[in-house]
Amino acid sequence: PFSVERRKLMRMLGAKVIVTPKAGKGTGMVEKANELAEKHGWFLCHQFETDANWKFHYDTTGPEICNDLKSIGSDLDYFVSGYGTGGTFHGAGKYIKEKSPDTKIILAEPGAANLIGSGIKTDRNDDGSPAGSHPAFAAHPIQGWTPDFIPLVLEQGLGLQDEMVEIPDGVSVQTSQALARNEGILTGISGGATMWAAIETAKKAPEGSVIVAMLPDTGERYLSTPLFASIDADMNEEELEIARSTPNFILEPSA
Repeated sequence: PFSVERRKLMRMLGAKVIVTPKAGKGTGMVEKANELAEKHGWFLCHQFETDANWKFHYDTTGPEICNDLKSIGSDLDYFVSGYGTGGTFHGAGKYIKEKSPDTKIILAEPGAANLIGSGIKTDRNDDGSPAGSHPAFAAHPIQGWTPDFIPLVLEQGLGLQDEMVEIPDGVSVQTSQALARNEGILTGISGGATMWAAIETAKKAPEGSVIVAMLPDTGERYLSTPLFASIDADMNEEELEIARSTPNFILEPSA
């Protein structure tokens, strides 16, 4: 399931959060949503299929990137993105390619779930939703990225990318932690994955290239995940030594 923090935040905002069994993966989540909408007469967003998804990024995200760079007299050489629904990649990527055809678009996905890299298409129902789990999918730690099917929104944008990058196991968390320690940027696991792909792109790019990578999630939503597994809540020995370096208000660990 998604992180405890995400679920609690949504409930805090008034949402009802229905958690589906892990074995059902993303397709099970989609099927459950369909069942509930049909049963109760609820509106179903179809975020994996609706054109409104990518068109919003075409109308907003893409222009924002291009206009910000134009305001400082800069071209865009590389745009780096992962995918969840594929809306950002498709919509922003389409706008960027129209306005700046020379921009290279880099699309990343987990190495453990290289759905696009496999070359195997997703079987679909009549409404474009997945008819089953993709054979190339395996569980990965990048929450919000790459469900066990290729979203229709993403599929319809394929061809915009100039290069695919596979994210190896472990580097998403490592990069996210490094961003926090070294740059003061507290991003989630997917942000770490995107930044890793951007860094790898920068290693091969000509000197002076301009690279845009979006980190749209905050690390505070992942306290209960592997991102914070190595971060202790209690003082370690080094911190205790600092505390003991002055005589007062020392909180010694309980025996």
